[in-house]
Amino acid sequence: MTNEVKAPATAAPKKKKKIASLDRKKARAGWIFVLPFIVGLVFIYLPILWESISYSFYNYVTVDGIVTKTFVGFKYYQTALFGEADFAKSLLTGLQEMAFNIPAILIFSLFVAVILNQKMIGRAAFRAIFFLPVVVSTGIMESIMVSSYGASGNQMDLGEGENAAQKVEETMALEGLLTNIFSSLGVGTGLVTYISSAVASISGIINRSGVQILIFLAALQSISPAIYESCQIDGATSWETFWKITFPMVSPMILVNAVYTIIDSFTTDSNSVMKIINNMYMSPNSDGAYISAAMGWMYFLVVLAIVGIVAAIFSAYVFYQRRD
Repeated sequence: MTNEVKAPATAAPKKKKKIASLDRKKARAGWIFVLPFIVGLVFIYLPILWESISYSFYNYVTVDGIVTKTFVGFKYYQTALFGEADFAKSLLTGLQEMAFNIPAILIFSLFVAVILNQKMIGRAAFRAIFFLPVVVSTGIMESIMVSSYGASGNQMDLGEGENAAQKVEETMALEGLLTNIFSSLGVGTGLVTYISSAVASISGIINRSGVQILIFLAALQSISPAIYESCQIDGATSWETFWKITFPMVSPMILVNAVYTIIDSFTTDSNSVMKIINNMYMSPNSDGAYISAAMGWMYFLVVLAIVGIVAAIFSAYVFYQRRD
């Protein structure tokens, strides 16, 4: 009988601990930062959305302290579309204003951002001045200004009497001057009307361009100066550099600003559709809250569709720099 000698058991190799890459660390940090928003979305915002949807399809009745709901289908949606003529009319008007305001705001904000990105004296002060309307136009600041101005015995509405006549006269003179200049250059009447209307509403465009200017400034400052130096060595003009380098490099931010401007214009307090929805919710009509919910969801779907269309169109022309 032979004795078999067993080989000593070798220890299992220790698994090396994988070191998380920089991208994974950044991803984890990003999830930590957005965690409060996710928690609020799931536990606060989504229940409110679900309740709003149910209000647009159900009728709630309270009998002896017991709430019962009855499914009414698209009754409130039909009432909002065909029973409230102001809602559909204001929605079409809002779409027309959006088609006018978005290109004007994007062009103006990009133009101002390019100027403010240049090296000049007082550049920080000019940046603060252009962003100041964003701070002043916030809800709290606006209410404080209105209340304090009203307490002094003055009126915020300066569009009556001589002031209104002077404003109309100045606007008509400006539009007439622009019409004569561009007509002499052979520019089409449609473009002349668009430019004159944009100049007439320049104050509103400036007030709504602060955030867009900052976003464009951040995009311009992210462009490497070496690219511009190589263009200067090759003899490219400033016009060629803008269209061949600057514009493609900031095109992703054009898409971001377009989406932001659409949502901002559709959700601002001065929007006529938002006023109709709020007034319907506060109306003494027994079905006012249900109709208001239906209006809100139709409005949301319209905004979502427009954002999707604009994003799809812009995405086809956006240039993304590869970072290999």
